[in-house]
Amino acid sequence: MEKDPGGGWTQSTSTAAYRPQPGDAGRRANGRFWSSRRFPAVVLALLLLLGTGLLLYDLVAVRAGGPAMAWRRTLADELATRALDDVWVLTGAAVLAAIGLWLLVLAVTPGRRGLLTMRAVTPEVRTGLERAAAALVLRDRAMEVAGVRAARVEVRRHKVKARAEAHFRELDEVRADLDSALEDGIRELGLAGRPRLSVHLRRAGKR
Repeated sequence: MEKDPGGGWTQSTSTAAYRPQPGDAGRRANGRFWSSRRFPAVVLALLLLLGTGLLLYDLVAVRAGGPAMAWRRTLADELATRALDDVWVLTGAAVLAAIGLWLLVLAVTPGRRGLLTMRAVTPEVRTGLERAAAALVLRDRAMEVAGVRAARVEVRRHKVKARAEAHFRELDEVRADLDSALEDGIRELGLAGRPRLSVHLRRAGKR
C-alpha cells in the first residue's frame, strides 16, 4: 500500500496468484479463430481482374493490327529509359513491397483478435467469446465486491488487467476479495487458455 505525495490517494496493487491451469493447453480447440479476410481478398481479386482484363484486351487489339494503348507504350518507354535508382522506381518498388508484406502478414496470422477461444465441449463445435463481453462480465463481478465503487477491466489474450476504486473497508481486504472474485469469474468464462490476472486498487480522497 502506498500513499500519494499529495495525501489524497492511497493505492494497493497486486498481481493475483491465479495462473493458467496446466491442463488447459491440452483442451485448446485448434487455437484462435481465423479471419476470412473477405475485404482484402475482394479488393485484390478486383484489382487483378481489372489489370489482367485491360492487358488482355490491349494484347488482342495489337494482334488484330491495331495500335497499343498509350498507357502501355508510356510504361514500356519509362521502364526502358529510367535508371533503377530513380526516385519513382524506388517509390513504386517500396509500395509494391509493402503491399506484398501486408498480404503475407494477412496470410500467416489468424486475426480475430477480439474473439477469445473457449474450451471445446465436443470436437465438432467451436465456441468463442468477444473480449468486450468478457470484460463486461468481469467488471460486473468486480462491482459486486463490497467496498468497490468503480471498476474498469481490460481483457487481453494472455492477461486480464483490472483497475478499481474502493470507498470503504481496508484496501488489503477489498483487494483480496477482488482477486478472488475475478479469479472465479475468469474460471467461469470457460476460456481455452486462461489469462493471468493483474489487479490495481486505489482509494480516492474526499470530493
